[in-house]
Amino acid sequence: MITLTTADNALKTIYLGVIGNQLNVGANPLLTKIKQTTNNVYGNEIRKATSFGVSGGVTAGTEDGMLPGAYSKGYEQFVLTLKNLYGTIEISDKAIRSSQSSAGAFVNLLNEEMESLIKSSTFNLGRMLYGDGSGIIASIVGDAEEGAFGMTLDTVKNLMERFVCRVVDTNGRYTDAKPFIVKNIERNVKFVQFDRVLDGEYTGMKLATLSGLNNEITGLEKIFSTGGELYGVNRTNNAWMNAQVQTDVGTLTETAMQKMIDKIDETTGGEVDYIACSSAVRRAYQEELSTYRRNVDVMNLQGGFKALSYNGIPVVADRFVADDTMYLLNTKDFEMCQLCDWQWLEDNEGKVIRQKEGYPVYTATLVKYAELLCNRPNSQAKLTGITGA
Repeated sequence: MITLTTADNALKTIYLGVIGNQLNVGANPLLTKIKQTTNNVYGNEIRKATSFGVSGGVTAGTEDGMLPGAYSKGYEQFVLTLKNLYGTIEISDKAIRSSQSSAGAFVNLLNEEMESLIKSSTFNLGRMLYGDGSGIIASIVGDAEEGAFGMTLDTVKNLMERFVCRVVDTNGRYTDAKPFIVKNIERNVKFVQFDRVLDGEYTGMKLATLSGLNNEITGLEKIFSTGGELYGVNRTNNAWMNAQVQTDVGTLTETAMQKMIDKIDETTGGEVDYIACSSAVRRAYQEELSTYRRNVDVMNLQGGFKALSYNGIPVVADRFVADDTMYLLNTKDFEMCQLCDWQWLEDNEGKVIRQKEGYPVYTATLVKYAELLCNRPNSQAKLTGITGA
């Protein structure tokens, strides 16, 4: 007979490895290019010494003159706090009891929950990779008066049906309103309908994830922002901490792409090995190729992903990249620093499945403590203002 102990053992011994592989390799093509490491993790922090510039003690001299002194490269210490990534499944007591006499039904029940967890985790990991760590998913631009069932946003790229979100006020804090569940998305007009009426006037405010406000990993948009601090280092006084950005590109050309690749090579010695863009920009790149009657080469990437090719560099369309944007990345400079790989939360008795207090349901929570680190922000580039197709 199937029991909770059977389910507990299945989650630990069978499903954990599969889920971990799916989230590390199959979640997002960019994530597969980033090294995962436990190095430089100390307690709740990541501390990484990084260098910039070149040694100043290398020079030419006379045959019998004084030898040059030693002038070391510049060094800075990055300090980051590990972020807490969670994924929870929920199974009702009735569903478990209904499948107790059938191993096949029980397996189907767990498989369905695991597939749902993987799909949701994949969506959110991809969103975080291209985000700024704030947990903000959109700005509210209209139709958000009290009593309405929905609101118009500036973007719906970061939303899916059943997504749970909260309103953030103009001071950057969650409002007192209870969470909203996305019921329907009219993507052509960027209108989102919720499971209940709005209980306030929210135009001009923002939407954020349920509990991720300023708690998410440091994604690309934070690395490409300007001013302030990154990893505890002031970017205003350290130009090497600023990524390369070209705005108002207009029509995308291979020349514009190559100029930025050359700039990275000449100024930092970095080598671009991954290009990410929106679907609209990928179509613009395909149009550029067709203009000169060139073949469109397709590459197979790890994790089963496919990409176009620019001089052997994969060009990947990602739903979380802004419509007018292309990233040119040196992924060797990125690390996903983690305390451990994906694990189930366990209670004092080593069980991962536990009853939700006050409810006839059982839950299990997947967890990973990690943070994304870019060792050389200035070896990364971004083109914006591209006219999409």
